Amino acid sequence: MDDNFENLKIMVIDDSKTIRRTAETLLKKVGCEVITATDGFDALAKIADTQPDIVFVDIMMPRLDGYQTCALIKNNSAFKKTPVIMLSSKDGLFDKAKGRIVGSDQYLTKPFSKDELLNTIRQYVPTAEQ
Repeated sequence: MDDNFENLKIMVIDDSKTIRRTAETLLKKVGCEVITATDGFDALAKIADTQPDIVFVDIMMPRLDGYQTCALIKNNSAFKKTPVIMLSSKDGLFDKAKGRIVGSDQYLTKPFSKDELLNTIRQYVPTAEQ
């Protein structure tokens, strides 16, 4: 399948430079515009100006964790419908349930593969055949 996510804005919020850089590289190769943030405060400062189509947020971050960040994004009427995907190395049932409670749309376990990342995005992007 040949992905072309031109003009799709993706925000990646993670305190790990490696995760941000990896996701940014993979996403730019398929045409996405990528906005990165190092934590929830950084993301909240950028989100209104950048208007991302999809947000990936790490759970375990300093200052403002992923659950708090997701809740703040989803409680803002401008971003209520914006898909928020939680990123975590923890894949327990409790973690996934807590993500759903704060409004996350999906949960992606780290480390993730290129296919897992792109398959997640495909679920929120209408294709030409649809």
